[in-house]
Parts: sequence; C-alpha cells; structure tokens
Amino acid sequence: MNSDICLFIFSVIAAFLGWSFIAKVITGQFAHMNWIIAAYHDAVSFADPSVVVAFVIGISLSVAMLVIYTRGGARGLSPTEWRSYKLVSIRPVSSTTSIYRFALPKPSTVLGLPVGKHVSVRAEIGGKTIMRSYTPITDDTTRGAFELMVKSYPQGRISRKFAELKVGDSLEMKGPRGNYEYVQGKYDRIGMIAGGTGLTPCLQVVTASLRDPSDKTRFDLIYANVTASEILLMEHLDELAAKHPDRFRVYYVLNQAPAGWKGGVGFVTRDAIEKYLPAAAENGQILMCGPPPMMDAMKKILVDIGYPTAGTVSRAGDVRTSTLSANQRVFVF
Repeated sequence: MNSDICLFIFSVIAAFLGWSFIAKVITGQFAHMNWIIAAYHDAVSFADPSVVVAFVIGISLSVAMLVIYTRGGARGLSPTEWRSYKLVSIRPVSSTTSIYRFALPKPSTVLGLPVGKHVSVRAEIGGKTIMRSYTPITDDTTRGAFELMVKSYPQGRISRKFAELKVGDSLEMKGPRGNYEYVQGKYDRIGMIAGGTGLTPCLQVVTASLRDPSDKTRFDLIYANVTASEILLMEHLDELAAKHPDRFRVYYVLNQAPAGWKGGVGFVTRDAIEKYLPAAAENGQILMCGPPPMMDAMKKILVDIGYPTAGTVSRAGDVRTSTLSANQRVFVF
C-alpha cells in the first residue's frame, strides 16, 4: 500500500483516539443531557496511559499531515522556484507536434494552474538560459502528471529542445504565469481565433467552462492551420462540439484545403469572424493565440468591425499577476 495512504489511515485512527481526550472534557459538560454522551464520558479515563499516548501521537501526525499537504507539495508549481519535472511519455499528434507528459511529485499532486494561465519553461541552450511559455492541455482535474502540446520549429530553441527529449529526461518550469484569468459569467459569448498550437490556451478555457454545468458561457472557435494533417486534436474538438452543441462550436480554416473540404479556405477572413464570432455590440470577448503575423491581421479586422484594440499580450514580460484581463474585450495569449 502507498506509504502516504498508510500514514493517512494511521493518523486518522490515532487522532480519533487522541481527540477522545479532548472529547471527554467536552462531554463532561453535557453528560446529563443524553445517556450516550454520559456513557462515552464514563468510558474514557484521563488516567488511562493509552489515551494520553494516542492523543500525543494523533495530534502530532495530524499536524504532520497538514504540513505535508499544505506546504506546496500538494501543488506541483511554484511561482518563484524553478522545479524539475521528469518526462514520462511522448505522444505524437502530427509530424511536427507531440504531447509531452510530465510527472508531478506525487500521484495526488495537482499542477496548481488557474484557468487561463501558462507555465514558463527554461533550458540551457548554447551556453545561454532560454525561457518560453506553454499552456498545459491538462488542468487540475488531472493528478500526478500534466501534459504540454508542443510543435517543434527548425528555428525554435526550446521547441527543438522538446523534440530532442527522451523519456526520463527532465525540464525546469515554474508558474503560474500570464495576466489572463477566466471569469465565469463575465461575458455571454467568447470568440476564439487560434492558429496551430495556439489552440492550447483556448482549449484550456473551453474545457474548464464546459465541465461546469453552472457556467452558461458560449464559445465559438475559429481554428486555422496550413493543411488538414496539421489540425491538432480535431477528434477531441469535434467531440466537445457534439456533446455541447449549445455552448461550443468550431470552424476550421485551411490554407491548403483538400478536395471536398467543407471548412474555410485560405486565411481567416472578416466574413468568417463576423459570421462565427460574437459581434462587437454583444456582451462578448475575443481570445486569440497564434503566429504573430496572423495575430496582427486579426487585430486589424477586429478593430474594423468595432472591437477595441487588443489588450496586453499574456506572455509579454513573463508576468505573473492578472490585473488587466477582466475588462479587455480582445486578448492575445
């Protein structure tokens, strides 16, 4: 049996016996009220050494368990300390993109990442410390591990580092990072524009919202890629859309579309944005993530149709606090 489980069970039993010592004092005040309380009070003796020992052990272990599960070990991330995480599996999802699964300290540990945040990753490359930000595709409903979906670029530094990783290798990370934080009910509709692995922060927000039946926010995602083979997690996205037809829709756009393609062709257009995303007059927000040239083009279109200029980029300066996003109508991860 897992040692943590054994310690927990033992501490619960010992604490139960030990707290009987305190319970005797309490029940002594009310022994006249009920025969069960009176019987319990009479059964526990202050003079019984086993009760005293159990009390000391129980209290000590209770405090120890409280420290273990609240000192940060229950959460995998630290906002100030770089921590090393071991790679436990690699799952390719396209010719250039893979899902990397990293272990957390314990099976019960959660990453500790609020919805809308990302992690910073650092590595020594060419004698220099390089840092990049990534949004996990898992959240705190996953315990013991977390996953990053990363596309490797020929000119990329950290992304190439990921491509070179082998199971058993480790990377240093810290977080949470970013100044976007999803607020349930803030907007009736949230439109999203993603390109390539820019899907990850959008997927994180959508998944968390759809999991909560009390959240009624509607999401519309325009997801752009070059070819059909580069569409990431398409089956998962389609499954979410089919399961939540009133709350989530996805519209795919391909620069190089195959014969019979029913989605958009070319680049994301103004017509597509006006058709699928909330209008500027609605109580809506636009979230975007993708290649910089694509984001620049999207910002211009959104301004043309009445949206305000996009707010601060979430990853700029590797900020940790979320003070700017609550009222931003257009936000770039």
